[in-house]
Amino acid sequence: MVLGVLAVLSVSLADTYFVGQLGTDELAALSFTFPVVLTISSLSIGLSAGASSIVSRSIGGNHTDDTRRLATDSLVLALVVVAVVCAAGLFAVRPLFSLLGAQGRVLDIVVEYMRVWFFGMPFLVVPMVGGGLIRANGDSIAPSLVMVGAAVINVGLDRAFVFGAGPLPALGVAGAAWASLVARACALLAMGWFLIAREKLLSSAIPRWADMKHSWARLLKVGVPAAGSNMVNPIAISVVTAVLATFGKDTVAAFGVATRLESFAAIPMLALSSAIGPIAGQNWGDDETARTKGAMRAAFIFCLGYSVLIAAVFWLAARPLVEFFSDDPEVVGEAATYLRIVGATLGGYGVIITASAAYNAIGEAVRGLGFTLLRSAVLYVPLASASVLVGTAWVAFGGIAAANALSGALVLWLAFRWLPASQA
Repeated sequence: MVLGVLAVLSVSLADTYFVGQLGTDELAALSFTFPVVLTISSLSIGLSAGASSIVSRSIGGNHTDDTRRLATDSLVLALVVVAVVCAAGLFAVRPLFSLLGAQGRVLDIVVEYMRVWFFGMPFLVVPMVGGGLIRANGDSIAPSLVMVGAAVINVGLDRAFVFGAGPLPALGVAGAAWASLVARACALLAMGWFLIAREKLLSSAIPRWADMKHSWARLLKVGVPAAGSNMVNPIAISVVTAVLATFGKDTVAAFGVATRLESFAAIPMLALSSAIGPIAGQNWGDDETARTKGAMRAAFIFCLGYSVLIAAVFWLAARPLVEFFSDDPEVVGEAATYLRIVGATLGGYGVIITASAAYNAIGEAVRGLGFTLLRSAVLYVPLASASVLVGTAWVAFGGIAAANALSGALVLWLAFRWLPASQA
């Protein structure tokens, strides 16, 4: 999963690198899209988490027919949801980003990019849910291979689509969105083959409407709070982006670059949050609660130890890392400040996401949502927004660091106290 998540986030870094060569307006536009893309992607992650949770527990309980029915109905629900969200996004793209603070030429660039991105949503959601189903069956290699392959295609097409190549015209920022669409279409085909031909996780039988509703209810019991849990953080980033927009487009661009580098640094923790799901879910489904607790404990220890390494790297190398994406001295300075302040507290963020993922897997997604709300809604947004009162962007960065540290400490204390004795 480290390789798979690394591949996915490398696409974001490649987009930032190529778009950054077009200018500050283009980089600021991409920064505005980042939290919205993350928010909607989080809906897919929530559906994937819900599908993975119910399927992994069904596998742990050795219910083969129920497993196939749940897997198939999960994909059908994903298609229904994506159709609704795609239509709403295409209709509301301009007013949405105007509300977030994008103006003038930056807003026009954002709209051009997001129209392509919304059109390609089905190619994002279905492979993500399919990958969750395959991981629930105990195989994280196949989804990771698909993720790596799609990333290689995406990064390979980025330069050609953004700057043009041969008969292909330069598409600018929208070219990055077209490159992602093509790569995700390839991922959809590959993931479909694994699900149908190799894993044999899907059922060809037409279900009764009552059975499908029952499957959807079980999935949504986990999927809705899991989606909310994954959407909370990017929504919080959207709010903070709007706050930072009051300091100018250089600050927004710096925040966009820094948060991408931060996501890249968090890859092992993000991978851990994906890997803990099938382990926690299958063992919980088989009443092996001690194993679930042991997995959580090991994950927390790793996150805290890893954050020490990340803090050292960002303290020593923040400026050269940012300079790889921008040569604007204002952008470089503010992004480097963010990384040095926030980098030391990423372990708290890791504790939050792994605890939330484990709770999703065992069917306690509402409590998992509580963990993320504690960090993002209760602490992150209020503490970062205090920068407006002071008039200095670095106060927002300090607020984000404090949110990571305080919420991580509280979740370490709550995680084992909130666990049920066994599955219901």
